[in-house]
Amino acid sequence: MGEQRVLHLEDAGQRSQWVLDSPHPPPLWKKLFGSVKETISPRGNMFCFSSKKRTFHGHAVSCLQGLFPILTWIRDYKASKFKDDLLAGLTLASLCIPQSIGYANLAKVDPEYGLYTSVVPPLIYAMMGSSREIAIGPVAVVSMLISSLVPKVEDPVANPHAYRNIVLTVTFFTGIFQTAFGVFRLGFLVDFLSHAALVGFMAGAAIVIGLQQLKGLLGISHFTSKTDAVSVLVSVYKSLSSEKKWNPLNSVLGCSFLIFLLITRLIGRRNKRLFWLPAISPLLSVILSTLIVYLSRADKHGVNIIKHVKGGLNPSSLHQLQFHGPHVGQAAKIGLICAVIALTEAIAVGRSFASIKGYHLDGNKEMLSMGVMNIAGSLTSCYVATGSFSRTAVNFSAGCQTAVSNIVMAITVFLSLELFTRLLYYTPMAILASIILSALPGLIDIREACYIWKVDKLDFLACLGAFLGVLFISVEIGLLVAIIISFAKVLIQSIRPGIEVLGRVPRTEAFCDVSQYPMAISTPGITVIRISSGSLCFANANFVRERILKGVTQDEDDLKESTKGRVQAVILDMTNLMNVDTSGILALEELHKRLQSRGVDLAMVNPRWLVIHKLKLAHFVDKIGKEWVFLTVGEAVDACLSTKIARA
Repeated sequence: MGEQRVLHLEDAGQRSQWVLDSPHPPPLWKKLFGSVKETISPRGNMFCFSSKKRTFHGHAVSCLQGLFPILTWIRDYKASKFKDDLLAGLTLASLCIPQSIGYANLAKVDPEYGLYTSVVPPLIYAMMGSSREIAIGPVAVVSMLISSLVPKVEDPVANPHAYRNIVLTVTFFTGIFQTAFGVFRLGFLVDFLSHAALVGFMAGAAIVIGLQQLKGLLGISHFTSKTDAVSVLVSVYKSLSSEKKWNPLNSVLGCSFLIFLLITRLIGRRNKRLFWLPAISPLLSVILSTLIVYLSRADKHGVNIIKHVKGGLNPSSLHQLQFHGPHVGQAAKIGLICAVIALTEAIAVGRSFASIKGYHLDGNKEMLSMGVMNIAGSLTSCYVATGSFSRTAVNFSAGCQTAVSNIVMAITVFLSLELFTRLLYYTPMAILASIILSALPGLIDIREACYIWKVDKLDFLACLGAFLGVLFISVEIGLLVAIIISFAKVLIQSIRPGIEVLGRVPRTEAFCDVSQYPMAISTPGITVIRISSGSLCFANANFVRERILKGVTQDEDDLKESTKGRVQAVILDMTNLMNVDTSGILALEELHKRLQSRGVDLAMVNPRWLVIHKLKLAHFVDKIGKEWVFLTVGEAVDACLSTKIARA
């Protein structure tokens, strides 16, 4: 029995040496370089040099396939797939055309800019994107962001040309930020806007957008430029109290078609086979309302109409980008906000439909493709484009197979720009408002908000903060409140991480938290502690040290009362600890000194790659002794018991 124990301890010593002899972690520059390489090339080959295993041609093909996924799946593309994509693309275009015009109006740019945004960005995404279902184009939330933030820089009424130039510059910066997020794998920055915050933000934005559409729906001539609910409702009340400031014909026309759109939406939800009905109903509404206004000459009686819509191919807008002057910094700031919101919405939409189809969506490649398409869009008279949930749902229901549906949609919109823009002259503004209003219910997810409240109250606080901030103050304040609450939650968890006392679960080799598993048995004289934090850093190092010392003191008091002796060893399970900084190392050194002064040994279990590397550089391993570093908690406990027996 004694020989077996000696052999077991020798094996444990060998395994401890594995921990100590782990290779050095890669330096920071290699991590950055590797992230770029992984984004560019799916097989990790960024540069197209010849090698023993692969030719120059093979590397070039790998690089191109990494940047343009279309090159991978287009070889297996069949006529049967094109038939499905053609039908889906045409259905998508019937919804996209009226929505694009409406969203351009929401963004306070001319109608053709919404159509331009549905041509170039979808074509680029079809070549570079990895989602098969996502539909690219202008969306309500981003359009609202632009209309609420850019007017603080340039007035769209007093100086529409300067306003449009700032919008295009914002689009360029949005693309730059999105590309940087993708190339350097900075997707975690998008995660600063948590799921709960996004639910609240979307709901608040939907209500704000809906209130702003009252201007077009009621035909109000003088409307507030503010976006908060109180200012908008006051402006509507003042306009309705004066007959000269609004026209009831607009509201009759708009409300009639809004009811029609909502009914078709309800029918489409209840009968999945009629998915095409809510998809084509906006286009039908535009056609019918335009005919009604044209035949009745309602524009002569106060009905507001679109009037001129410029047709033709997207003109170049390179000369309109503003890289000099006082507004560049503000344009970059707005671009960053739009980049985060647009990416968050697009990736959420793409991943939800990818999971249904059973394939993986690469978030970093999505960021790269979104960034490139927005940079190209800013050069071709487009404003910020992203993935639309409502149009993606239609694309999915229509049976799309690949991103070719986006290409079909873009070509259809281009043909409409070339041939049919003159027919939109008499389209009433109230119809655009009703089309936007009919799409807003999908942005308000009450069920998800209730679920967040049930599962995590702090998450719900972030959700509520974003909702109330957007609704009653402004978009920026709503986002800021949500991010601050989300950060506060992370900060609290980082500053006060869990310090768990572990015990061996009977009939197993597992050591678990004694609070969660009351049957777990603690070893007398040995305290096993697990630090439940990803990092031991300046924010939590002192807290962790004091909690451990307090726990050891408490254990000693308990042992004295039970006459079982004192604590002789503390074992730190570092399995969860991914990193440690200089403050964390100083805290460990002080902990070791304090324990040593009490005659208590300190052991470490399974320190991770980066942690053991830093502890060796700081000579902390030498201070506690290499024989006190172990691979498993069980081996550490056995070693401490052997030391205890030897000393006895």
